[in-house]
Amino acid sequence: MSKQDEYKNPIPTVDTIIDNNSRVLFIKRVKEPFEGKMVFPGGFIKIGETVEEAAIREVMEETSVEVDLDHILGVYSDPNRDPRGHIMSTVFIGKISPNSQNKEPIAGDGASSIKWVDIKDIDKEDFGFDHKNVLKDYIEWKNSKQTFWSSRNKSKITE
Repeated sequence: MSKQDEYKNPIPTVDTIIDNNSRVLFIKRVKEPFEGKMVFPGGFIKIGETVEEAAIREVMEETSVEVDLDHILGVYSDPNRDPRGHIMSTVFIGKISPNSQNKEPIAGDGASSIKWVDIKDIDKEDFGFDHKNVLKDYIEWKNSKQTFWSSRNKSKITE
């Protein structure tokens, strides 16, 4: 393949919304972009990994708890959602697995701290990336169970 035939593709990532009685688990980022901002546990997918495996791994690395994935909220692919470039995210919804039920999340890789945020208090927090908008979609999803995607603002497909 010649240089001019090379493809330039978006970079796939995952994020996971972990809900516990209408409180969602966030990490505070330790580096740019969005250093010090609240974000969902997540990160880049490794070669040979499924999106599900990446989501479970990233939650463990960043929070020290195991997660069971229940749903996909949507795919967020706006080319401007991340200042590092065109980075798209599959956003999962999960819960802490029974193996970690009695374990308090601890900040790990990429996180300076962890915080449970009540979904009623989202305007009091400073979020990174597009995570405040994703959280708003999640709040709507709790009532509708409909999937979201970033290229069509508030457009949905039904299950």
